[in-house]
Amino acid sequence: MKRLSEGRKMFVSVMVVFAVYALIFILFEDYDRKFLQPFDEVSDWHLLLFSLVVMLGLAFLLHRYARRMDERISREQAAKENQMRRELTQNIAHELKTPVASILGYTDTILDNPEMNSETRRQFIERTNAQAHRLTALLQDISTLNRMDYAAHQLTMERTDVSVIVSDIVEETAIAFEKHHMKFNNYLPQHIVIEGNPSLIYSIFRNLIDNAINYAGENTTIEVSAERNDDYWIFRFSDNGVGIAPEHLPRIFERFYRIDKSRSRSIGGTGLGLAIVKNAVLLHGGTITAYQANHGGLGFEFKLKSPSSF
Repeated sequence: MKRLSEGRKMFVSVMVVFAVYALIFILFEDYDRKFLQPFDEVSDWHLLLFSLVVMLGLAFLLHRYARRMDERISREQAAKENQMRRELTQNIAHELKTPVASILGYTDTILDNPEMNSETRRQFIERTNAQAHRLTALLQDISTLNRMDYAAHQLTMERTDVSVIVSDIVEETAIAFEKHHMKFNNYLPQHIVIEGNPSLIYSIFRNLIDNAINYAGENTTIEVSAERNDDYWIFRFSDNGVGIAPEHLPRIFERFYRIDKSRSRSIGGTGLGLAIVKNAVLLHGGTITAYQANHGGLGFEFKLKSPSSF
């Protein structure tokens, strides 16, 4: 069913109110009439005719205003979307420029210096490889967001065990946890099953964990827990690290938003991880918020629908 535009909603609402008022006024004009009676005076018919003319005139004016209102809203939305596309394109170009420039710089240096010693050559090749991996990660994140933006209807939803996915991610990131002297406390109940896309569910928790590993700091602890509430599973993910300033909280889900740009690039972040998290949560019928954890650090609370609520 096609949704009514804002202008049409206003038009229908006003006309319904006017019609009900006119009907009540005509049928109960004397206010002491207890029963509906046929009009027995010419003035009653004149009043009815006058009400209908006024109603038609009002309908014509409201329809024109509603159409102009819808056109204005459409123009404003189109302008906003165009601005967002331009900013996104500029951000993507800027983010792609850095690894590409590094790759070209290292490879040009290698080609221009055939007598370069093997150790220096190896270092340059390793740096080139690292930038290529960063470029690959960035392109994969952009592809994931585009898939959610423009092909969400093609995503396959199936019964997915979140507990198993999180356990797999913890095993995959064990080396990173050890390197940063971090702990991961997994308080998730066993067999949390939701109706979702396994790839995007994986992306939610993998990006949250990677974000904490990269930014929470050394010797910190990450915790994840969940509880069932009606038709939702409510997940809480937090760390006791350095956290972020309150003014950054409303914007951390924006694409390419970085609190410390130089540090983000130095650790290979794409600036899209939390944007992927938010979009993936929304696609699964949930919501997500970020907050400052009581024990310090950064926390996230998000909801995912359980199978019975789909």
